[in-house]
Amino acid sequence: MKNRISVALLLALALALPAFAQQSTTSQDQQPAATQATSTDQSMQATGASGKPALQPDTHEGFWGHLNPFARKKYVQRQTTPIRDRVNELDELTASNTKEIKDVDTRAQQGIQMASTKVNEADQHAVDAGNRAQAAQNTANQATTRLTTVEQVVGNIDQYKASTQTEIRFRPGQSVLNSHAKTALDDLATPLKSQHGYIVEVQGFSSGHGQAAIASSQKMADAVVRYLVLNHDIPVYRIYVVGMGNAPAPSQDQTAAKAKHTSGGRVEVSLLKNDLEQLAATSPAAPQQ
Repeated sequence: MKNRISVALLLALALALPAFAQQSTTSQDQQPAATQATSTDQSMQATGASGKPALQPDTHEGFWGHLNPFARKKYVQRQTTPIRDRVNELDELTASNTKEIKDVDTRAQQGIQMASTKVNEADQHAVDAGNRAQAAQNTANQATTRLTTVEQVVGNIDQYKASTQTEIRFRPGQSVLNSHAKTALDDLATPLKSQHGYIVEVQGFSSGHGQAAIASSQKMADAVVRYLVLNHDIPVYRIYVVGMGNAPAPSQDQTAAKAKHTSGGRVEVSLLKNDLEQLAATSPAAPQQ
């Protein structure tokens, strides 16, 4: 009986020593534990990343304190199940956040690509607008040049300048054109078929006196006009003819008259031009219909 009591006392003493040591350690860490308890209380009131309240630690110590050396499997599973569930929730939340980040990144990349495309289109539109503006400026410059040319031509529309002169000789008392005269008139009139802004001045000179000389000179000038109209289709309104009779013939430089009168018969054919030919040459070609 005494032996049983001794064994029980020894067993009780062995069990009491760890509890006493744990109580001593707890008393030494009382102040840090109080601080930790305050922060723990604050974190307990907060919520986790999943939006749920934070897990509460099990404060029930029981007979064995925080660590039960004889804990069963069901007890461990019951303690770890909330942690495992919360970890799974965090994994799902992380996967959801990752997917949302990828979606946002995809939309951002698409927005950047669309913005870049819009910028490129705007640049192309700006280049096209610049080209059209340059073309409009060139057209305006051409129109200004054209208008200036037209103003100059209109200002000089009645200013005719001598271009070509031909002299046709006749025998006394005759008004028939010989082969040399026809060749000279052909050389003068052939290029006029495609020209504008010209007139042909025909002056007849004849020997003799008074009205007889004037009539003879007029007859020779009319022979020249008739040849030009019939053989070269020169409009009559472009020809100015006058019979000068036995008037003094003008000199080559048109500065003074010759002293002697014409012997025999002669006709001076002068081609006079204004600036209309230049205007026709510089005008743009008409568009084909």
